[in-house]
Order: sequence, then C-alpha cells, then structure tokens
Amino acid sequence: MLRQIFGSVLKAATRNRLPSSVFGLPKQRKYPMEDRVHRIKAEEFATKEERAGKLSPAQAARIRAKAKRLLGK
Repeated sequence: MLRQIFGSVLKAATRNRLPSSVFGLPKQRKYPMEDRVHRIKAEEFATKEERAGKLSPAQAARIRAKAKRLLGK
C-alpha cells in the first residue's frame, strides 16, 4: 500500500546506508532525496510540515531549495 501512495518505499537498511548529504535535513537524517520520487515528496512534505508548524520556514526553504536543485528546476 505504501508503494501505491508514495510510489517508492525506502527500507530502513537502505536508508541507514545513505550518506547524510542525501537528506534534506542532514543532521536529523530527515527527508531523504536519493531518487526523483523522494525529491518530489520531500519538497511537498516540507511545505505541508511548515504549514502544520512542524518545520520552521528556514528549514522548509532549505529542503525545497535542495530538492529543486537536485531535480534541476
């Protein structure tokens, strides 16, 4: 079901092997962006989490900027 919702599911073992530089928030290892689907989702979730008050505007802007840069926008 998660694959249907998100299009791509990242397993814990795979996530743990990723370098911190692949994450939108590297110190917290949140918002992985190892492929196109995860980059798009990270951009969307950053906006959603900012509106919900779970991310600061600066954090959300950093995630969106990194996702856009990696997507070539």
